[in-house]
Amino acid sequence: MGTVGSGAEGIAGERRQLINVAYRLLGSVTEAEDAVQDAYARWYGLPRSRQEEILSPGAWLTTVTGRICLDLLGSARARRERYVGAWLPEPLPDRTEGERAGGADPTGPADPADQIVLDESVAMAFLVVLESMTPAERVAFVLHDVFRYPFAEIADVLGRTPAACKQLAASARRRVSATRAPATVTAVSATGRGDVVRHVKEAWETKDIAALVGLLDPAAVMTADGGGMVGTALRPVEGGVRIARYMVAIADKAPGLELLERSVNGMPGLVARRAGVVMTVASFEVSDGRVNRIWVVRNPEKLRPWAREG
Repeated sequence: MGTVGSGAEGIAGERRQLINVAYRLLGSVTEAEDAVQDAYARWYGLPRSRQEEILSPGAWLTTVTGRICLDLLGSARARRERYVGAWLPEPLPDRTEGERAGGADPTGPADPADQIVLDESVAMAFLVVLESMTPAERVAFVLHDVFRYPFAEIADVLGRTPAACKQLAASARRRVSATRAPATVTAVSATGRGDVVRHVKEAWETKDIAALVGLLDPAAVMTADGGGMVGTALRPVEGGVRIARYMVAIADKAPGLELLERSVNGMPGLVARRAGVVMTVASFEVSDGRVNRIWVVRNPEKLRPWAREG
């Protein structure tokens, strides 16, 4: 799981990889950073003689981080049962996009969200599927299918045999396949998705219900996460017409809200600001030129990585 020298520089160099692993396992930037910090604390807590016995500190750190995440995933299920409304992963900004907009401060403190590689494995649709897996399935699948770690090493994380880890990954893979759009659905390019999201923004700004209905799949579903800290729909809103009406009702209640087209977890999305403060981050799944899923994050604790958004 990576080979680095045991020097301080080599150990520190593993942080980016560990943050990427932990975010995909936990769906939370904050928890990912905490897990990685805990792994480093355990490393530095080892006697020097023990550190010198470890041939690959990178592999050791990844194994420990994986175990910490596995424990957190187990306890997260109980916490999320008490969570007010739906729980969604923390959305990620594209910091280079913010820099182009003149909103990022390159001299500011390092943000762990900046270290996460924005690819398909952090798309909101993918992370939501990961949430449906058991903790062991998620760890086996992410480490093997996303990061290409061998099952022999994953077995050290899960405390199971390599064969059992292989079965866990296969079960997780079936969950992913079951949620994918059928082959008859036309794939939408990144540009096409961006165009659809732009049209949604324009229709939302003008409170054009008919235009919104035309952009939404009739069976579309919108899920919102407010965590009980801000007002939002506690249950998913189902159906294109109901979603369109809900969106316009929100616009009516929130004068002065500014909508921005922004990348969310590497995909076209929308950010709503008021007085320069990000209030809402929305990500979209688009098929056949229409939106079929909307994930709306309003919990302010999950919007901290967006504080520098310009």
